[in-house]
Amino acid sequence: MLLTACSADGSSDGATEDKRSGARPAQGATGGGRPEPDAAAPEKGRQSEESGDTSRPDLAAPDYLSTFALDVDTASYGYARSTLGDGRLPDPVNVRPEEFVNSFKQGYERPKGNGFSVTVDGARIGSGSGASAWSLLRVGLATKAAPPISERPPASLTFVVDISGSMAGPGRLGLAKKSLNILTDELRDDDSVSLVTFSAEAETRLPMTRLQGNRNKIRDVVEAMEPAQSTNVEAGIRRGYEESVKGHRKGANNRVVLLSDALANTGDTDADGILEKIDSARREYGITLFGVGVGSDYGDAFMERLTNRGDGHTTYVGDEEQARKVFVDQLPAHIELRARDAKAQVAFDRGNVKQFRLIGYENRKVADEDFRDDSVDGGEVGPGHTVTALYAVRLREGASGEVAKATVRWLDPKTRKAHEESGSARTATIDGTLWGGESQRLQVAAVAAYFADALRGGDLPGTPALGELASRAGKLADETEDSSVRKLATAIGQAEALRNGTEPEDGGDEGEGEIG
Repeated sequence: MLLTACSADGSSDGATEDKRSGARPAQGATGGGRPEPDAAAPEKGRQSEESGDTSRPDLAAPDYLSTFALDVDTASYGYARSTLGDGRLPDPVNVRPEEFVNSFKQGYERPKGNGFSVTVDGARIGSGSGASAWSLLRVGLATKAAPPISERPPASLTFVVDISGSMAGPGRLGLAKKSLNILTDELRDDDSVSLVTFSAEAETRLPMTRLQGNRNKIRDVVEAMEPAQSTNVEAGIRRGYEESVKGHRKGANNRVVLLSDALANTGDTDADGILEKIDSARREYGITLFGVGVGSDYGDAFMERLTNRGDGHTTYVGDEEQARKVFVDQLPAHIELRARDAKAQVAFDRGNVKQFRLIGYENRKVADEDFRDDSVDGGEVGPGHTVTALYAVRLREGASGEVAKATVRWLDPKTRKAHEESGSARTATIDGTLWGGESQRLQVAAVAAYFADALRGGDLPGTPALGELASRAGKLADETEDSSVRKLATAIGQAEALRNGTEPEDGGDEGEGEIG
């Protein structure tokens, strides 16, 4: 199901999980079930505003908080586009709406310092009753753009490359090699790299080596990689972290970069189990994990779980052009950090808001009471990143004043000092019309969210048919002159054709996202 929800009834369910994971179930919008609008009778764990029954101990007070860890992943959208381009509909399990939305530019104002800017706005989906009574609320967070490449700290990168048999297909190991060669050209002389490969076992092909004077040596090691046997991701990551610790550089960006189709079939194949084995290195040395997915058959959910728990993020590379975007244009955002353990909490006004639903972020929910508990895991965010959270919101009749206040909390990557920034929206802020309104970027975000909803078979209020979505995306592409929006329109058209049993059109590469 796409949507988590909270109405005036409030809701919570689920068992408590490990605090460090950041995945404890939150009450309200980021909690478990999705109550039907205007549910007449309270269920266990809810209090009905209409009945006002507070005598039963199993009825929770209405909750108007929504809390989640920030997420800058975009792999779900990239892999969905690749799958559609291959003439297949993506598995709904692999469709994460927030990653669709975060793949597109939103144009938020950037902060002057190293923290976040907070933008809260929205628009009415329609007017009247039923689905058209809903509005979309957009919470936008942005970090300062990356400095020139000459000004960034040096990088110490350990590449862990999957050379298993499944990587022999088109767009897999060959693309990983091209990606590494592109990066070898892009990195500075004072940067360092090491290379670990894995199949049934892991092998160190190159210890930590400075780029200066060694670029040809690095290229030779890369070109020597050939497909082997099974996929032991555990062995690769363990060896990769060992090499990263050996080559750790104080003051540098120390990161493990995993290039794989993430189809683990030997060793420990559980993401949590793998990360437990390298937990001390991850914590003590602050080494983060960046996952780069490749291949038409790709373990998207496994890679996403691995990087989320590994204090990192993931993207998907479908061709050489996209590899250049990731390893050249977007490189600082992938290897530097602006914020650690970043979380957002949105407080909705009880007097003005009747019901709200957070779109996506199911895997990133945080218990409301853990928002300011800095031992609870959040998201890691680099320079030039933006994070967008969309809410479907119903206002009460005659609502006036503040609708919601959004607060982001994060730790400084160097000092681990906590910081917060907030922004809010009033009823006038979300009173405009969504379609045909002034904010083209809000419309792009809405199209991406509705597209993900359609692929998952959800019930987001006001979801247009795929044909209408494709038309809206095409119009927005013309208005914004943004090629990534054009490719979104193509992807929607491909999905519609596959649903209707007609021949899908061939699309380009994936959306670039807003980085740098």
